Amino acid sequence: MSLEKPAPALLWFRKDLRLDDNPALHAAIEAGGPVIPVYIREPEHLNIGPLGAAQAWWLHHSLAALRSSLKSLGSDLILVSGKAEDVLADLARRTGAKTVFVNRAYERTLVDRAIAVELKKHDIAIRAFHGQLLHEPKSIRTGAGNPFKVFTPFWNALQKAGEPTEPIDAPTKIPSSEHLPPSENLDHWALLPEQPDWALDFGRMWTPGEAGARERLADFVDRDLHDYKRGRDLPSVDATSLLSPHLALGEISPARIWHAVRGLHLRASEDVLHFRRELAWRDFCYNLLTEFPELHDRNWDDRFDGFKWEYDASEYRAWTKGLTGYPIVDAGMRQLWRTGFMHNRVRMITASFLIKDLMIDWRKGERWFRDTLVDADPANNSANWQWVAGSGADASPFFRIFNPVLQGEKFDPDGDYVREHVPELARLDRKYVHKPFEAPEHVLEKAGIELGKTYPKPIVDHGFARGRALAAYRDIR
Repeated sequence: MSLEKPAPALLWFRKDLRLDDNPALHAAIEAGGPVIPVYIREPEHLNIGPLGAAQAWWLHHSLAALRSSLKSLGSDLILVSGKAEDVLADLARRTGAKTVFVNRAYERTLVDRAIAVELKKHDIAIRAFHGQLLHEPKSIRTGAGNPFKVFTPFWNALQKAGEPTEPIDAPTKIPSSEHLPPSENLDHWALLPEQPDWALDFGRMWTPGEAGARERLADFVDRDLHDYKRGRDLPSVDATSLLSPHLALGEISPARIWHAVRGLHLRASEDVLHFRRELAWRDFCYNLLTEFPELHDRNWDDRFDGFKWEYDASEYRAWTKGLTGYPIVDAGMRQLWRTGFMHNRVRMITASFLIKDLMIDWRKGERWFRDTLVDADPANNSANWQWVAGSGADASPFFRIFNPVLQGEKFDPDGDYVREHVPELARLDRKYVHKPFEAPEHVLEKAGIELGKTYPKPIVDHGFARGRALAAYRDIR
């Protein structure tokens, strides 16, 4: 009597574009049958906002890298466009698969529940796994069993919860079906810019894909996170991990990163602790998102629903182009456009300027960042914008208004960051590099600057803007 062969397993890749520490992949292999990897390009309305152009560039290269890795292990990646439930049901019919293996995507829990219901009608089961965060949402709770709304107690509870699950090494072989269903052509998805190719500098700075993520992590660990706690606030210093784009598409797991720095406690304990807090903040943001799925579009604090936002299209355009007349703001916005990335400290400064100096709704800033960041993340991006706006959980008070000149002088004291990204100010004296509008005429002339022509005058007076923002805040308080 012959034993029945195990049915094929559908492995649904999403924001987990890796083979290392991939619980769904591991479980699909353990099921014993052929594994059929698939990536589905779903309709945009099923996600939190459309895929940004910068992250689309990254996705193209990440999918190409994943497919290459799968082929090296005897498998392949099937690319299909359509509604997930329709695609998965069709693939199951073609291949005889009865189970879909997938890692949870917490920003789309409600959508995934609906997909599971539809697939059940076709006798297809979904097995979902934890792998996107350090700990499952809802597993870190207050003593009363409620979600945390403030980060510090969340961080304390997370540390008491114990180490994240030990990472699973990548497989050395993936059993594959002899006849895989056809795949769409990645090039036909038009994820890359054409004319003009605004992503030229992306390729010089980034290496999308799992191998690039592991190389970036190894480089960071080799430097022992030296001076991370202090250096991470200085945009001209190479002190951050630059792992966020890899995390955003799951090319590396947070557990792998957490455990990679485990042995450095004795040598760089404060720096390691501070770095791990950043990973925990990501978990915190996802916990907020699971409790409040509208985080990207609605105020967490509904008192802000009556806030009197203003909108000046020319000021908004100046902000997006890095032409506000405030050098630290302009440097950040130009770094973002050129590289798809902005230093974290400068993200706070530029966001504060849009919200509190220009009085423009935080949602417009969130959408711009979502479109231009290679590390755009539905939880982090939304929670951080609401943090700056004062409308979010554990938010910065609205009356905390960053002075762009003082912020520049504090975190870029020599002006190196500004000079790198705003070259028209490269020759300006250190004393005035963050406030060219206060420089004497002879100083500007010596530096080759003509305000209003070679570099803009400030589009708003910060003193006036601060008073206006505080008055609006008092109205809702």
